[in-house]
Amino acid sequence: MSIPIIFDTDPGVDDAQAIAIIMADPDIEVVGLTTTFGNVHVETATRNALLLTELAGQTIPVAQGAAAPLVKKPFPVPDWIHGADGLGNQQLPSVTGHAVDITAAEFIIEETRKRPGEITLVAVGPLGNLATALQLDPSVKDRVKRVVVMGGSIAKGGNVTPVAEANIFSDPHAAARVLTAGWPLTMVGLDVTLNTVIEPERMQRIAAKQGELGPVLQRSYDFYAEFYRNAIQLDGCCPHDSVAVTWLRHPELFTTQRGYLSVVTEGPAEGQTIFAAEDRETPDQRWQQGGLVDVCVDVDGRAAVDWMESVLVR
Repeated sequence: MSIPIIFDTDPGVDDAQAIAIIMADPDIEVVGLTTTFGNVHVETATRNALLLTELAGQTIPVAQGAAAPLVKKPFPVPDWIHGADGLGNQQLPSVTGHAVDITAAEFIIEETRKRPGEITLVAVGPLGNLATALQLDPSVKDRVKRVVVMGGSIAKGGNVTPVAEANIFSDPHAAARVLTAGWPLTMVGLDVTLNTVIEPERMQRIAAKQGELGPVLQRSYDFYAEFYRNAIQLDGCCPHDSVAVTWLRHPELFTTQRGYLSVVTEGPAEGQTIFAAEDRETPDQRWQQGGLVDVCVDVDGRAAVDWMESVLVR
């Protein structure tokens, strides 16, 4: 049986790679894409989501969501990483489709009402849509099969501040609500995504098999890889969002720990994710709020990217 998911995304180069995977994998049913600000403005995220599905020849509902953080003032989009268009500043085809006429949060609520206990939410951007769904309908947490979050960091520090990963930093108040909501949740953060690399040769093989989508993926990859080359001297790029999809399909490639998550929402550590292991004693209960969650702490990075390639080239 295929795994039904709603993919919450801010495409974004690595988002585009992950969207290609979920569209290509016959064992994943994409119920819909919900969009958020993050790597780009939300309108651009929606355009990109529609474009990627059209290039792949698929009809998937796209619902537009959060345009800004719940509380904090938004920072400029990182156009030096993903390009102003989110896909590496390339000439993109026009889009013919349109988003559905309900918000991303409403889409999540409606679809989980239709299929209680079936749908997994895979969230690879800032978490405002999930936080808003919880606010509008707190019972949504009881209808979702699982939430998989690409974000956060336990031991590797941050990629946008010394301690904060970009998705969590972009909307820490939303992240605090989502990570402590008490629903079944797995965090796939920098602790594992930085251990995976798509090398240039691998990307060329992937793009060659992706039809009309291939050139868009290749050009966006080239832009993204240039950022990695200059920033950390990496020959390739880390497919962060695709690692969350890999956990969904092959959790045996990962080592996880069970415990509690919290998020710093103010001050110099804004956006930091704090993990309290289930079996660790602490002076009081402030670090044990919300339900127990699973956090990925290690991965077989080579096997993970081998699986990504296998889906995209078959």
